[in-house]
Amino acid sequence: MKNKAVLTVIALAIIAAVIIVPLALSPSGGGSALEEYDSYVYAMDTVMSLRAYSADAETANAALADAAGAINDLESRISVTDENSEIYLINATSDTPTAVSADTAEIISRALDVCAGTNGNLDISIYPVLRAWGFTDSEGGYRVPSYNEIQQLLRRVDYRDVQVGGSTVTLAPGMQIDLGSVAKGYTGDLVAGILEDAGITSAILDLGGNVRAVGASPDGEPWRIGVQDPNDTENYFGVISVTDKSVVTSGGYNRYFVEDGKTYWHILDPYTGYPADSGVISTTIVGDDGLVCDGLSTATFVMGVNESFDFWRKSGGDFDMLLLTENGHIYITPGLEDCFELSSGYEGVYTVEVVH
Repeated sequence: MKNKAVLTVIALAIIAAVIIVPLALSPSGGGSALEEYDSYVYAMDTVMSLRAYSADAETANAALADAAGAINDLESRISVTDENSEIYLINATSDTPTAVSADTAEIISRALDVCAGTNGNLDISIYPVLRAWGFTDSEGGYRVPSYNEIQQLLRRVDYRDVQVGGSTVTLAPGMQIDLGSVAKGYTGDLVAGILEDAGITSAILDLGGNVRAVGASPDGEPWRIGVQDPNDTENYFGVISVTDKSVVTSGGYNRYFVEDGKTYWHILDPYTGYPADSGVISTTIVGDDGLVCDGLSTATFVMGVNESFDFWRKSGGDFDMLLLTENGHIYITPGLEDCFELSSGYEGVYTVEVVH
């Protein structure tokens, strides 16, 4: 088996794995031994693993407790299925302006920016179509909706009809939104900020497909993030080395169903209402902004290789990207050339090309 020396958290969401490095002295050279402290939180349909390194147990445990509390508080406000959440209220009141917390308004507003930036290849108003396919907790099973049903639902899908004004949100009649495509990325940055404010300079956060690296690993070297192989989910086809970055992977291989011999996965093309069929089977985005990385991992999966790299060039290259296609080609941006490596045994399985 390849690359089994990893920390793996099994969840419904797409999984990214972290290769844990040995404990060492503080990177600052202060001589204080760093100890490992762990916290696990079940939220947003996944087990979140929060691992911090500190020379002070009280500081680390208090920071992790604060982080867990912040995650639960955030989920209580943005869950699409919790009847007491702000997102549920927005969806229930539809075209009536709904008052929300400043954080919720911010997440929605920033998510809409990503929707606009990707020309709607990410669309947070796709939720009614996801429900029709059964890819939500509120439905009783997977199904293939009829073409006519999808077309009817697509009439309600358009992020441009979501209005955020101050602390109020208004949807067009019949619309519903879901922040699942950006929530974990936002959460990673939120938790990282809590840990950093507490003086934690080395931590790794695995939020189920979203990994947020705080600083460097305890020995001062970059964190090594394994990217799961969609064709062999027990293994990892490559490793990305990062310091103080978000790494978000999206793919259809962990939430899907098969009907009449055809596979249908949960990442839908907002233009067609059907599972994305771009030739890409896994996308990984690396950058400074977790929410943006999260949204782009979905959008680029929908876009495919050519459109994704055109988008990357127009964006000024402020993030890095890895796309794995169904025919075994890996395309990466130049920023990953020196920090991505194929796992042992994959040299003849996948080919890697740097795209400028």
